[in-house]
Amino acid sequence: MAKELLRMDHITKTFPGVKALDDVNLSVEEGEIHALVGENGAGKSTLMNVLSGIYPYGTYEGDIVYNGEVCKFQTIKDSERKGIVIIHQELALVPQMSIGENMFLGNERGKKNAINWNETYGEADKYLKMVGLSESSRVLIKDIGTGKQQLVEIAKALAKHAKLLILDEPTSSLNETDSRALLDLMLEFKKQGMTMIIITHKLNEVVYVADKITVIRDGSTVETLDCHTSEINEDRIIRGMVGREITNRFPKREKVELGDINMEVKDWTVHHPLYTERKVVDGVNLYVRAGEVVGIYGLMGAGRTELAMSIFGKSYGSGITGTLKIHGKEVDLKDPRAAIDAKLAYVTEDRKGNGLVLSNSIKVNNSLANMKGVSERGIIDKDKEYQVAVEYQDKLNTKTPSVEQHVGNLSGGNQQKVLLAKWMFTDPDILILDEPTRGIDVGAKYEIYCIINDLVRSGKSVVMISSELPEVLGMSDRIYIMNEGKFVGELDAAEASQELIMASILQSGRGE
Repeated sequence: MAKELLRMDHITKTFPGVKALDDVNLSVEEGEIHALVGENGAGKSTLMNVLSGIYPYGTYEGDIVYNGEVCKFQTIKDSERKGIVIIHQELALVPQMSIGENMFLGNERGKKNAINWNETYGEADKYLKMVGLSESSRVLIKDIGTGKQQLVEIAKALAKHAKLLILDEPTSSLNETDSRALLDLMLEFKKQGMTMIIITHKLNEVVYVADKITVIRDGSTVETLDCHTSEINEDRIIRGMVGREITNRFPKREKVELGDINMEVKDWTVHHPLYTERKVVDGVNLYVRAGEVVGIYGLMGAGRTELAMSIFGKSYGSGITGTLKIHGKEVDLKDPRAAIDAKLAYVTEDRKGNGLVLSNSIKVNNSLANMKGVSERGIIDKDKEYQVAVEYQDKLNTKTPSVEQHVGNLSGGNQQKVLLAKWMFTDPDILILDEPTRGIDVGAKYEIYCIINDLVRSGKSVVMISSELPEVLGMSDRIYIMNEGKFVGELDAAEASQELIMASILQSGRGE
């Protein structure tokens, strides 16, 4: 029988107005990959923050027993000294610093007052090799892709001599190829005896790597499933997460007569903001009708976000050329304010970095893009601002004790709803949704899909960018396929399939 490495007994954690964890128990054996699953707000990340010392001993009830010893971590450094290392969903890397500098930041190599750079880069290269990265540790973080940055985070964890590695949504910003490579690396580490806890909403990944699965619902432990003693599939996991069967991942949308073309882009070309000779979007043509969801799918780096941001008031790129028409009239949207005034909205893929002010309330975030809607003669009407926020809380079923709650205290799914509400309050005719369900659970995804359906039912147009092929296929009326800055295919929903979409990318002669 395998040795128990970690036991968390009767963990209870309370924040003002909400009990985030209620008598949670978790047992992890040495050398296993243990998945932690649950809906947004279930308490998964909170539990791991308790384990890693981010929430210090004394701020929660219950015991952490690691390697047979009761631990009372006061800081994250305390847990790291024991070999417990957490990699958060948002990568903690400094773009302007080298890989090696990032790997040993706060853990520098050398004497007290002098860093030994030869030792730093030599050790960094050793750990990079262990995770399969061929880059020199002297390369800057900003010059490598997201997939490689995730591997740098793992190498950084190995450099801290991790015995228990916690990965929180490690593949949320990776494409399918990079995601599979990371999961295979985890399986390789398992063979070498490392123990891992993975938090992910991608249930196919759970089925692929996990030995055991602990399900948390509403802050309490529901069950632990052993993948070796019973047949575990995605539907079985979902039943534990939401307490019921979900027979259809995508809500049905009533077929309606499509209206006029709300937005049309012709021969749209965008150059990189710094390397101005490089085209990131090359001669793209796109249109979307009233009542239509148009999907854009492409591999990482295809230019999807760059296209969306350049359309939205030229908020990305240089040397932008081409024609943009809104409701049949050619427009020149010089900045995001002009885009908002033209009834265009862009819901960013980076809700925490660019979409929301986490230290502000739901109420304040809700009105940021439409201050005119809650003010008179330049003075904000606080009562109206509150009333509008409550209205959208009800409309989108945002789970929060109050609209005065700071957005940073919400789960990912509820943050996404606040971001959507912010842009819905501008009353746009066209919404560009960039990765609208990234990092949120299956139940919250379904609610977002219902909101999208409601929007197009009311005559809005939605352009949805997604890295998840099933999502693009399940929600779109038409799909544009993008690769290296160009549209390489266009399919109606009725004819589209995963095979056809991937074939379009590969046959374009540019697929990787």
